[in-house]
Amino acid sequence: MVATIREDLVKRAVDVALSGADLAEERRRLPEETVDALAEAGLLQMCLPVELGGPGVDPLTTIGLIERVAYADGAAGWCSMISSTTASMSVFLEPDVAREVFGSARATGGVFAPNGKGVVAGSDVVVTGRWQWGSGTQHCDWVVGGARCDDGVQRTCVFPASMVEFHDTWYTSGMRGTGSLDFSVDAVAVPLERTVDPVRQKPRVDAPISAFPNFTLLGIGVAAVGLGVARRALDELVALAGAKTPQFSSRTLAASGFAQTELARAEAVLRSARAFLHEAVESAWGEAVEGRPVGVERRVEMRLAAMHAVSECARVADTAFTVAGGSAVYDTSVLGRCLRDAHVVTQHIMVAPKLAETLGKHYMGVELDASMI
Repeated sequence: MVATIREDLVKRAVDVALSGADLAEERRRLPEETVDALAEAGLLQMCLPVELGGPGVDPLTTIGLIERVAYADGAAGWCSMISSTTASMSVFLEPDVAREVFGSARATGGVFAPNGKGVVAGSDVVVTGRWQWGSGTQHCDWVVGGARCDDGVQRTCVFPASMVEFHDTWYTSGMRGTGSLDFSVDAVAVPLERTVDPVRQKPRVDAPISAFPNFTLLGIGVAAVGLGVARRALDELVALAGAKTPQFSSRTLAASGFAQTELARAEAVLRSARAFLHEAVESAWGEAVEGRPVGVERRVEMRLAAMHAVSECARVADTAFTVAGGSAVYDTSVLGRCLRDAHVVTQHIMVAPKLAETLGKHYMGVELDASMI
């Protein structure tokens, strides 16, 4: 079985995301037209295996597609990444349940952090809780939330969107269009068959994506958003530089030695970060395709590459913003949005700077808990 992503639909989705970026920023959520186009192209379910009704895209192709969407609109790329990586959780459910939930959904999303509390009652767990960072959840059919349960098990629970309450909290510096607001549930009964323990539970679907580490998949997806945003920032700078003559200058910005030097350095930074990430993912995916578990060495390498990429992408966006001068400070500036979006990307827990300590333990030969790597 092969992936079913069509290039013509991807191109259309990217175009729609581009045209809807300003409206997403204004409304603090993606326009329905953008969501529909992403869904039609399969860009909200990329990590759902073919066996469960999805396109079954491999991780390297997935991050490349996320980059393309994020280039058009960082928020759309982020929502595509969240929904697609959430869909990978499907491999831990019984296949019939997974098809009912993920196979039928336009989009899925939520938060793995165990902010909820669950009480096991027969074949259900009754969950109450509130979560932050619910990216794109307003357009999801199913929403996931982590919960600590009274039997000592930490479960990721899947709620129908109709049972979720959304709270208007998403007023931010960047990634405004993602609609990453708080959400909550109050005493919602979830069948145990619709819950997952992704750290200890074994996959129930025999597909290569089942052998790929779930949390690492999220980390590389976050990095792909940063790469798309940073590439857009550099391209916007080049377009601006050819048309702009700075004050007190008779030459365009493109003719400035300072601008040329900074652009060249930023280009090298971005390409190097991207190459490291893609190399790490390609190596790990080769192990998964061969049916071997992706070991700690490969997982650490991918998480390091992802953390490095988002940091360098923020640096690239900083450079583009600075070289552009006063033109970039307005809300109407794409460069301003790229700057803000790039820095929000660095705050995701899967790629945050504090991860370096954990990864450094591995390279120092010090024992570490690799369950979340």
